[in-house]
Amino acid sequence: SKPGNEVELCFPHLNTSCRKPKRPHSHTVLIYIVLSFISLLTASLNLLVIISISHFKQLHTPTNVLLLSLAVSDFFVGFLWLFQIMIIDGCWFLGDIMCNLYHVLDCVMTSTSIGTMVLISVDRYVAICDPLHYPSRITTGRVQTCVSLCWICSFFYVNMMMKDNLKQPGWYNSCAGECVIIFNQNQKVADLILTFIVPITVIVVLYMRVFVVAVSQARAMRSHIVFVSYQRSVSVSAKKSEVKAARTLGVVIVVFLLCLCPYFCVSLIGQDKLLNILSDAFYLCLFYFNSCLNPMVYALFYPWFRKSIRIIVTLQILQAGSCETNVV
Repeated sequence: SKPGNEVELCFPHLNTSCRKPKRPHSHTVLIYIVLSFISLLTASLNLLVIISISHFKQLHTPTNVLLLSLAVSDFFVGFLWLFQIMIIDGCWFLGDIMCNLYHVLDCVMTSTSIGTMVLISVDRYVAICDPLHYPSRITTGRVQTCVSLCWICSFFYVNMMMKDNLKQPGWYNSCAGECVIIFNQNQKVADLILTFIVPITVIVVLYMRVFVVAVSQARAMRSHIVFVSYQRSVSVSAKKSEVKAARTLGVVIVVFLLCLCPYFCVSLIGQDKLLNILSDAFYLCLFYFNSCLNPMVYALFYPWFRKSIRIIVTLQILQAGSCETNVV
């Protein structure tokens, strides 16, 4: 019989193997089931957003191009959850190169999401604060260019940050079965400023301005509603739709900040001193869970998304000319 105090190793045949964290079997099974479910849900919901915006011509608007970019990064985050399960479980079995690839994809998707959130804030700022120039300034082509630049810059930024880790995969691992990347102090500070402090400041400042203007517009509409002619009522309803879109995307951004801030605040204070691996994993999972919440917000606030889901799920999308369907 095995002695009770025997340590479980990731690779029992290797002397250099990492030790598996001691955890009741029921806890491990629960972690696998919950995280696998969230992973599948995140990937499925975001795939519905991607198909909807890509397929239906009515949805090819500048704002929806930004939502498409966000859905693509969130879709990949859904798959990265599966690798996160392995890290939480304490043993990485896929080798050093796959470990690096996981961290590169993780960082690229994160920085792209943050960049897209900044672009969404700019889009809503121009739509609400300068509505007359919005159609000429914010075109689908320009937004597509900005989104492409956002993805390209994220790839370059992550490769610059991880260049030492990419040169020698597994260099910082203390035992076999570990998946670790190390950033020096300068890189940590730069990352905190570029992917948290600057973007969050821009988002908050722009949305505060949007909120103030939207409130003043709503008051102006209410006070002048009696005197509005037919022509002006058209512009008022256009403004109303922009304000509604700003409110919905405001919810997306608030949810994003609530999920993002705990993770970065812990990084700022110094997670090495404060947290064990499980609480660290909790903040990371909260950060990832934002990718699952975004499509749920669209489903709650966007009628076009609910219509699109019905058409996709009932397979009407396979009919000829379905891309012309009226979903707005």
